[in-house]
Amino acid sequence: MTARILVVDDIPANVKLLEARLIAEYFEVLTAADGMTALSICDQTPVDLVLLDIMMPGIDGFEVCQRLKTNPRTAHIPVVMVTALDQPADRVRGLQVGADDFLTKPVNDLQLMTRVKSLIRFKALSDELRLRAETAHSMGLEALLAPHQGELEEPGMVLLVEGRANAQDRMKRALSGVAECVAIGDPQAALFEAAEKPYELVIVSSALENYDPLRLCSQMRSLERTRFIPMLVVAEHGEEELVIRALELGVNDYLLRPLDPNELVARSITQIRRKRYSDRLRASLSQSVEFAVTDALTGLNNRRYLDTHLATLVERSWRRDRPLSVLITDIDHFKAFNDTHGHEGGDDVLREFARRVRGAVRGADLACRYGGEEFVVVMPDTTFEIAAQVAERLRAAVAAAPFKISASGGAATVTTSVGIATLEKAGEGADALLRRADKALYQAKHDGRNRVVGQAA
Repeated sequence: MTARILVVDDIPANVKLLEARLIAEYFEVLTAADGMTALSICDQTPVDLVLLDIMMPGIDGFEVCQRLKTNPRTAHIPVVMVTALDQPADRVRGLQVGADDFLTKPVNDLQLMTRVKSLIRFKALSDELRLRAETAHSMGLEALLAPHQGELEEPGMVLLVEGRANAQDRMKRALSGVAECVAIGDPQAALFEAAEKPYELVIVSSALENYDPLRLCSQMRSLERTRFIPMLVVAEHGEEELVIRALELGVNDYLLRPLDPNELVARSITQIRRKRYSDRLRASLSQSVEFAVTDALTGLNNRRYLDTHLATLVERSWRRDRPLSVLITDIDHFKAFNDTHGHEGGDDVLREFARRVRGAVRGADLACRYGGEEFVVVMPDTTFEIAAQVAERLRAAVAAAPFKISASGGAATVTTSVGIATLEKAGEGADALLRRADKALYQAKHDGRNRVVGQAA
């Protein structure tokens, strides 16, 4: 996992210590000795995460965080406050101004790195949603939605998984002013409950009788209907390894007992607000982009969207020095399907082909119908070797079973040829990248079809 992290601290020894830890994990590190420099860097340079001290000359870390979170250009950047301040009031204040976490020095290495990686994974998903929303905005369809700050517009929906009645009562009372809280003691019943209702946060106690709380967290992240619900684990002091493992499984936040009710509320508000922001972005995409940039037959994005979005992805790859691969695939001998089964039969083949494309590529990949029987898949942060594996999986999925032709009641054997190109030539643009992928596709057809051919450079 690569990312650019900004370390902000006025004490050089602290900066060097954090910088060494992060470089050892292969992160790119930027540094700033004061708040104004940090704000300038974030405004002018792509930053994936900020590690922010509080006590600094000029403006302190609280004000830096508040300015970052109220600026639409930087509001999406995760901020972790790393400070010697250790009072509950300091933690609550940090969370209230928008910090994503608050760590007290000296910081445990495993907790720091696990938290950093967890927040960077969240930002990668959020960035992809924002980038696609920006594409829609550039086409005059929808304004980019900015994260909301401050109090919740309306109470949240929280599911509390806690078997002890007294603990349930304390947490429900603490959250009563900001959320409707449902408490369930049975973890499996809680899983079904979360899948059936629109919860915005699930709080999981580590003290579940005869049940591993991490098992529940894993199941929540595995199910489609609960995958995007934020989770917060409440653990005991001494359960740091459980917390680290929970964050690795995709848990968003944690608290250690004894609980500070104000911190519980502040962290819950942060997660609910983040959930609503992500939901708004997804709704914006599904509602605003659907008709103008979606192919009506296959449900994939169309060429208009690809032409706008691919140029943005290519520019971002150059700016961040990250790989990007593109594959072009088309249906072998497609004209024969139209001649044999008519255009309705050809449409059946195209719809099923698109379905298999979606099933073969990864969630972060962008699949589009390029035109006719040609399809393009854009794979950000993907090397040539990984792209070749995805392309081969796609080729095999297409050939694995006959395509049903509802128009005639028959079935047809379908194969596909795939061409791959990876962005490696200095300054290469989107059009040149597509031409290389198309050239590789032509070679695959020339070599006998039903195969993958790639150009690494």
